Amino acid sequence: MSKRDLKKYLVALTKEQLEEQLVELYEKFSPVKVYYDFVFNPKEDKLLQEAKVKISHEYFPVKKPNARWRPKAKMRRSVAQKIIKHFISLGVDSFIIADLMLYNIEIAQTYSSNNLIKQELFYKSIFNSFEQAVNFLISSGIFHEFKARVQAIYQETLQQKWKNRYDFEAILDKTEI
Repeated sequence: MSKRDLKKYLVALTKEQLEEQLVELYEKFSPVKVYYDFVFNPKEDKLLQEAKVKISHEYFPVKKPNARWRPKAKMRRSVAQKIIKHFISLGVDSFIIADLMLYNIEIAQTYSSNNLIKQELFYKSIFNSFEQAVNFLISSGIFHEFKARVQAIYQETLQQKWKNRYDFEAILDKTEI
């Protein structure tokens, strides 16, 4: 069904029929419920804090009470990417999305500063996150508000002597144009 056909269909419905369909969608489909829950009660700060906790637990897992050993860090970039995608789909403020994107990189760098990481994929993955974040900042018109954090991330790649640090530099060079 095209958007045009959908509009025709919706115009033909009475107000009560339309309300019934919306309630049914709300009850039947979880994404619709999540969307309307967010629209009517945004609590963006709470969402951001919960997201940051989830991301930080990927690198610094919390030991559960009565556990004999500390869980191993999983370092899954996909967890952060899924959260960021969810925030974008909800229409969360671009400043909050940008903050979360940069936080994801910063927490990974904090982890790598204290732990030797041999997987090349880790560095490539963080670079991809960096590139996406910079592109998002530019397309949202908020790069200058986050420029100091972006440069700090780059400086950290130099300090930690990441093998792909020059790729980060190339991204920053494109922003100077």
